[in-house]
Amino acid sequence: MTEAADRVFVNAEVHTLADPDEVEEAVAVRDGRVVRVDSEYEIEFLTGVETDVVDCEGGVLLPGFVDAHTHMEVVGRRLVHADLGAADDREAALELLREAAGEEWVLGYGYDESTWPAGTYLTREELDSVAADRPVVAFREDLHTASVNSVVLERYGEELPEAGVVREGGEPTGVVREDAAEFLRMETAPDREETRELIAAARDYAHEHGVTGVHDMVRHSDAPAAYRELAVDDELDLRVRLYYWADHLDAVEETGLVTNHGGEYVEVGGIKTYTDGSLGAGTAKLSEPYADREGTGEWVVPPAELAEVVDRAEELGMQLAVHAIGDEAVGAALDALPDDPEARHRIEHAELLPADRDVEEFHAVASMQPNFLRWARAGGLYEERLGEERTAASNPFAEVLEAGVPLAFGSDCMPMDPLYGVQGTVTAPDPRQRLGVTEALRAYTSGAAHAGHDEDRFGTVEPGKRADFVVLGSSPWAVDDDAIADVEVAMTVVDGAVVYEA
Repeated sequence: MTEAADRVFVNAEVHTLADPDEVEEAVAVRDGRVVRVDSEYEIEFLTGVETDVVDCEGGVLLPGFVDAHTHMEVVGRRLVHADLGAADDREAALELLREAAGEEWVLGYGYDESTWPAGTYLTREELDSVAADRPVVAFREDLHTASVNSVVLERYGEELPEAGVVREGGEPTGVVREDAAEFLRMETAPDREETRELIAAARDYAHEHGVTGVHDMVRHSDAPAAYRELAVDDELDLRVRLYYWADHLDAVEETGLVTNHGGEYVEVGGIKTYTDGSLGAGTAKLSEPYADREGTGEWVVPPAELAEVVDRAEELGMQLAVHAIGDEAVGAALDALPDDPEARHRIEHAELLPADRDVEEFHAVASMQPNFLRWARAGGLYEERLGEERTAASNPFAEVLEAGVPLAFGSDCMPMDPLYGVQGTVTAPDPRQRLGVTEALRAYTSGAAHAGHDEDRFGTVEPGKRADFVVLGSSPWAVDDDAIADVEVAMTVVDGAVVYEA
C-alpha cells in the first residue's frame, strides 16, 4: 500500500515548468518533497486521514521563485529605514527622509533620480534641509552612488576616498561614488542583532512576493551569521546561497569554505567580484564614450587584478560571480573566466554585451535583471547614458537564450519582485530583450536554480524535488501583459509548509 502524503495541494492549475506544456491539477508532498504531480483523482489515492489538504482555490501553482542576485540586508534596510524607491520626485524623497529624522543617522535607500522630473542626484544642500545636526545619507538604488549632507562631509572629510567625492568648483556637491559610497555603507552597517532583524524582515518580504530562494551577495556583513542563527532556530524557511566578496578570500581559505557545501537552507555559493561600476553612476566601463558625459567609465577592479582574483578563486575551487555591466567590462570578464561549464561561473548584470563578439561566446551563466528594463524605455536612463542604438541592444535576454547561454534572473533589490521582472521582459521595447511568460518564469525558477547548482533540489515541480511553491491568485498567461506585476501572490510554500498566505 502506498504511504499517504503529509500534505496535498488541490484545486490548482499546476505548471511544473519542467515541461513548458505540462499542466496538472494537484501536488502531493511527503517529508518536504514532492512525491506526485497529477490529477486530483490520482492525488486522492495519496490522501490519508492525517493528510493536510490545502485548497489553492483555483490558483496557479508554480515552482517557488529564486532571486539569483540580491542583497537581503539592503532589502531589510529599505523596509526599516526610508524607502526612497517609493518617491516619485525629489521632494517626496526628502519628505521620506524627514519622516525618518528621529534616528541618530538619517538613512534612506533606493532613490532613482532618473525617474524624477528633475533628474539629478540629491545634493548636500537638499539633505542639509532634512537635518543640520545629524548625518544624512541617501543611497541611490544601485548603491554605487550616495548623497550626503554637510555633517557627513565634515565628520568624514579626511576618511572618504577622495576619488569618490564629486566636486564642482572645488566644493563637494554631497554626491559620492564607488569606494566613497561603500565606505558610508560600512560606516552605517547594522550590528549582528540588528542584522538578524533586517534579514528576518527581508525574508518575510521575500515570502510575500513568492520568493523561496535567494543568492545573496554579501560583503563585510553579519548576514551569513544571521542566516545560520535563523536556520539553527528553525526560523529561516528560505533557501540561501551566499556569495562572498573577493576581499573575503583570505577568510574563505582559512575557514575552508567550499562551493555547494552547506545544509538545506544555507549553502556556500562562491566568490563575488567587480569589474566596473554602474550606468546610473556613469561608471560602467564602455568601449565607446557615454552619450551624456565625457569618458568611457572606470574600472573598479582592473582586468589584471580581476585575473588574479579569478586564479585564486579557481585554486580554492570556488564558483565566481563577476559584476560586469558595460560592454568593455563584460568582455574583460569573459577573458578572465575559464570556459568551464561544470563550475558555472557567472557574469552578473551583463547589461551591454560586446558588439564584436558572438553571443555564443558567452561561456558563463548570464545572471541578469529584467527589472532594469524600466530604464530602457523611451526617454529613460539608458537612452540618456547610451543613446538609442545601445539602449535597444541592452539586456538582450532573447538573444542570450537563443544562443543557448544559461539565463538566471534576479532583482538586485530593484525591487525584489519576480512578477515585476517578468512583466518587464514580456513587455520589453526591443525584440532582443523580450521573452514570453514561460521563458521569463523559467529564468526565475529553473534558470536561477541551475546558476546555483541546485537544479536537482528545486526550480521545477517534480517528484523528488523540495516542495517549494508559489501559488498565484490568477494566471500570468491569462492577464494583460501590463498587469502581470499586479497578479496576487496567494500563497508561498517552503519544504511543503505554507510560510505566507494572502
